[in-house]
Amino acid sequence: MYLHLGQDVVVPKDNIIGVFDIDNTTSSLITREFLNTAEKNGEIVNIAEDIPKSFVVCREGNQTTIYLSQLASATLLRRSESNRFDA
Repeated sequence: MYLHLGQDVVVPKDNIIGVFDIDNTTSSLITREFLNTAEKNGEIVNIAEDIPKSFVVCREGNQTTIYLSQLASATLLRRSESNRFDA
């Protein structure tokens, strides 16, 4: 199955490591360092038209990609549980 993250981005559910709320997680120094390192390594893909509300960490093979999404983590969770592919 796949999960629609916003815009035209769809990822296989098997590749998703975690979905995180930006407001709750970026208060941690470790998370900020993780995101800064990922940005320096070119692993961040911003798919948010507005301010991102969540980030999704995906891994395929040896490649890690972090998507910044304008959708809330709760919305992505509901989509994941419903097995729907709608926008």
